[in-house]
Amino acid sequence: MCNLYSNTTASEAMRQLFKVDPSRDHLGNAEPRPGIHPKGSAPVVALDDESNRELVQMSWGFRTPKVSKVTGKPIKPAAWNNARDDKLIKSGLWKGSFAERRCLVPVSSFNETKGQKPATDYWFALAGEGDDRAPFAIAGLWRVEREDLLEPEHPRRVHTMVTTEANDLIRPIHAKGRMPVILRPDDYETWLTGSLDEAAALLRPYPSDEMRIVLQGVGEKRDEAGL
Repeated sequence: MCNLYSNTTASEAMRQLFKVDPSRDHLGNAEPRPGIHPKGSAPVVALDDESNRELVQMSWGFRTPKVSKVTGKPIKPAAWNNARDDKLIKSGLWKGSFAERRCLVPVSSFNETKGQKPATDYWFALAGEGDDRAPFAIAGLWRVEREDLLEPEHPRRVHTMVTTEANDLIRPIHAKGRMPVILRPDDYETWLTGSLDEAAALLRPYPSDEMRIVLQGVGEKRDEAGL
């Protein structure tokens, strides 16, 4: 599953790609994020109450309460940053958001690791030339989180990424054979507003020949290309 991604795309470029009116860009002076970890804040494209697209900050991972096995007392909540495509309808954690709160997660690249002690980091992006990182969107879900499960600095809205079977480029690296669902621009509106069946039809691996490994190595936890 994806536990690390980057978004180094400027706000103006995100507004253009995702067709967000400047008046609905709520990111402020958003800095590029070469390494976004679970519970970190990141830009997300969602629909407002009037079904207009907006750019907002969300915290990565749906939170659920957690207690210590030793003391039985509450400890830091778990953050569910990936939602399996085959669990979206079956799981109570996901089904409400899949039905009513789908979103787009802007991404420049994402990280998967292979091996242990030390693990090798691999960063994946869309096919291109040189150090360019063409922005793209991963299918996401969001919800308003319980305030008691969040740190004071975390936004109340949280997001997660939907994953599916890995393609041939990622499968040899990802131990469990999973990858995020990458959406094409023509499918953004369907993911945001389509029926459950229409949205489910988009849950498929992205073609290997339209992707590439842009960075790899031990300890490569930030993709800073383009900064």
